[in-house]
Amino acid sequence: MIGCGAVTEVKSGPAYQKVENFTLAAVTRRDQTLAQDYAARHNIDTVHVDADTLINDSTIDAIYIATPPDSHKALALKVAQAGKICCVEKPLAPNYADCQAIIAAFEAAQLPLFVAYYRRSLPRFNHIKQLLDDGSIGDIRHISWHLNKPANPMDISQQYNWRTDKMIAAGGYFDDLASHGLDLFAYLLGDFSTVKGVGINQQHLYTALDAVSACWLHMSGVTGSGSWNFGGHSRQDNVVIYGSQGEIRFSVFDEAPIEVIIGDKQQQIMIENPSNIQLYHIDNMRKQLFERQQHPSTGKTATHTGWVMSQILA
Repeated sequence: MIGCGAVTEVKSGPAYQKVENFTLAAVTRRDQTLAQDYAARHNIDTVHVDADTLINDSTIDAIYIATPPDSHKALALKVAQAGKICCVEKPLAPNYADCQAIIAAFEAAQLPLFVAYYRRSLPRFNHIKQLLDDGSIGDIRHISWHLNKPANPMDISQQYNWRTDKMIAAGGYFDDLASHGLDLFAYLLGDFSTVKGVGINQQHLYTALDAVSACWLHMSGVTGSGSWNFGGHSRQDNVVIYGSQGEIRFSVFDEAPIEVIIGDKQQQIMIENPSNIQLYHIDNMRKQLFERQQHPSTGKTATHTGWVMSQILA
């Protein structure tokens, strides 16, 4: 594992240790003291001095890149050159061109490339997909998503945060958070065909955008719209899928019930996430590598999401 920051403490690192036939054997990060601390707390045997040493360790079969997005391309190309399986944290890269370069390298090397859009593997979202595939709410007409969050203390203090540095993430929190939902919508409703967007920095607390809106069309004919604001008053995360015979309401990030409305009947379905939220995503990697079952989140699917993001920010 390259990078062992906050995202790996509970979400992913322990999941790699729990999945059958997987061993989290080595880690590295820029701060060696923190890397040693992480390894001690998580019972990991080896700490490498840098990424190159880890990538070229002959005892390592696969690499998980858990660093900020601006480093993904350089590291992923080295992993492909070393001939190793790779999983990259989302987004795959900060821009569409870098995504294309990464998948081209892994296709040329004929190596599996996974991307940590783990919602494609979570039971709660696969239940929604099954409802849609079964025609539970009729023909799908439209999907809408509104994500609204107040500025956090770090934003207000104007302390440096790579997530809101336009040189790393031009869309700010949009890059970090919206990619999860847009990738999920492609999984649920099929690829996007046309995408338009607008964005602005309303608060001037950091250099990246803090307000983005978009509309789109899926290849299936389903229309969509979204708005993401990171300086609003209240916390909201609301998705509605409108069908000819009903609606499905849910949250991308909040662990809230799925609400299914068909005619005058309303049902709430609660499906909890695992304590290590990437567990099913990582187990699906095992299933592809050992049982030849196709993983739902690959370099190809993540590159499509990268294209959608680039169209919105264009």
